Amino acid sequence: MAKNRSASGQVRIISGQWRSRRLPIHDLEGLRPTTDRVRETLFNWLAGDIAGAHVLDCFGGSGALFFESLSRYAQFAHVIELQKSAAQQLQQNLQTLKCEPQRAQVTHGDTLQILAQQPQQQFDIVYIDPPFRKGLATQAITLLDQHHWLKDNAQIYVETESDMPSLAVPANWMLLKEKQAGQVTYRLYQYQP
Repeated sequence: MAKNRSASGQVRIISGQWRSRRLPIHDLEGLRPTTDRVRETLFNWLAGDIAGAHVLDCFGGSGALFFESLSRYAQFAHVIELQKSAAQQLQQNLQTLKCEPQRAQVTHGDTLQILAQQPQQQFDIVYIDPPFRKGLATQAITLLDQHHWLKDNAQIYVETESDMPSLAVPANWMLLKEKQAGQVTYRLYQYQP
């Protein structure tokens, strides 16, 4: 899965202040960057909301969603990544882009353990794009809701494998958009307290 990238070892920022910049990524097991086509659709959905937003990327990986958010003028973005070498690469890429330190935070750690704690801040936009077939999306959704990580009317992007039987979300998450691209299903929800 991770080997079938169009530009092996790189992720491209689509738009914003760092448009067309290519950033190196590690070739790690389970790493599956969101495709340009899916990212373009997602950021069209979020077009009016990303500038000035506080963003949380729960499963950083390549950092594609994290860097795209910062490039499109999110006020602050926090990314969580389990694999140490990937987290270090995210940090190096921030330095390459000369991103102001107060605008971005990279946390090396287990997303589920971190989401099980009370947050230091709440977020306007949250990305849940975990490695497939591990049940991580459902667990992350539950923890985000239980531990109050979401601001009122926050938008939550969830990317899962298309053959996943179903996705359980809290009753107060309204489905705004849903699409399928190949083996990926992606959805945008809004948290309504």
